[in-house]
Amino acid sequence: MYLKLALRNVRRSLRDYSVYFATLAFAGCLLYAFTTSGDYLLSMDLTEKQRSIWESSSGVMEAFSVFSVVVFAFLIGYANRFILRRRSREFGLYGLMGMDPRRISRILAYEGCAVGAVALATGIIVGAALSPLFGAVASFVFQIPWSCVFVFSPDAARWTAICFAIIMALATAAGMRDVRKRTLGQLMSADRSPDAPRRSGFFAPRLQLALGLLLCGLVWAVCIFQPVQFIVWILPLGVIAVLGTAMVFRWRALTWPNRARKHPDSYWRGLRFFAIRQVESRVSSSANAMACTCVLLACGVCMMVAGLAFSVGMRTADFLDSYEAFATIGYVGIFYGMTFLVAAAAVLALQQLSDAADSLRRFDTLKQLGCSTEMMRSAVRRQTGAYFAMPLAFSLVHDVFGLALVGFVAFMLGSAHYFVIVAAVIGITLALVFTYYLITVHQCAKMLLAGPSRLGQAPV
Repeated sequence: MYLKLALRNVRRSLRDYSVYFATLAFAGCLLYAFTTSGDYLLSMDLTEKQRSIWESSSGVMEAFSVFSVVVFAFLIGYANRFILRRRSREFGLYGLMGMDPRRISRILAYEGCAVGAVALATGIIVGAALSPLFGAVASFVFQIPWSCVFVFSPDAARWTAICFAIIMALATAAGMRDVRKRTLGQLMSADRSPDAPRRSGFFAPRLQLALGLLLCGLVWAVCIFQPVQFIVWILPLGVIAVLGTAMVFRWRALTWPNRARKHPDSYWRGLRFFAIRQVESRVSSSANAMACTCVLLACGVCMMVAGLAFSVGMRTADFLDSYEAFATIGYVGIFYGMTFLVAAAAVLALQQLSDAADSLRRFDTLKQLGCSTEMMRSAVRRQTGAYFAMPLAFSLVHDVFGLALVGFVAFMLGSAHYFVIVAAVIGITLALVFTYYLITVHQCAKMLLAGPSRLGQAPV
């Protein structure tokens, strides 16, 4: 009975579950692509020397596979928090009708399993379908003929399914525990309750800024003065960078509204005050998500630059012997750099789509107050722009130090055209983020301005 009810709820809540499903499917595709990247390469016509170099770099690939699982876990956790918030009112209605919290948790688990299984299969299928594109990256780096070959790796699919199941189980268990802890009143209002900005206490705004800059400065100092240690400890240093960046973003989100209110002429112009309040109401969750995407963008740019410097740069410098030795590093850098850039932009887009779903009631209120469509569209552009601009701008700050390290190594090896490569990669990144921004604004505006939403409805 509970499984049947869960499946019916999924069918009746396609709008809520569409963002959830897209996030899970993207995460599955991301992890599968990471895991099977070696199969794309080995499907090409490599020489024996190239194959031996690739096999000798398996340790590097394993380290990056661990990082990909961390990214994957973040995506799944974010998606689960989104759907729990969207479904909380329905779970509250179940409680009002006398359903036990354990049974409500069971319905949540069944819904997650049903959507997760389909999303996993979709992600793996899409990853396999994109294999010729990943093979083209290998052909470009190793200068070998490219052919449209579709590669499917059973081992990679199995590993993806295992990681997916473990992380989904942990995320679902956390969601079930959260549902059992909440009162009926909290469940009924969770989809409308904003995050409470923490302006005082242990992490006051100025303390957050100081501590955030201190953590980021530690990472930057290790990158510049201890490059070997930076590479060895890149995963924990990446976590430190995320924590520091999140604190800086949280400080900015907490202080920006107060500064804006000191200029009432501009603050009350149009719906600027509304856009600022929208950002302010999601301080805690948005700061963490933007910090993760910021570090992903920074890593993606550095890895793309390193990959091109150690492949194209070495090739144009006529260091053919060195080129063959570093081609594998070039492939890893380009492949993972491209994936990180797309992943970061996609996470920002998904975050805004989920926030738009939470803001339907607010925009309906604006319509009832007589706000014009153009004013509301401007508010959507302003709010979405803030979420895209902050991670992009601070990622370039991180890249100043990361690209200095990459540049030092590239010049030592004799790589050519380094600054041209840097300019090209940054240009590609800006174009990619701006494209995602335009698509996100269009989709959010379509969702929020198309017509009145069905307030208060929840499947029972």
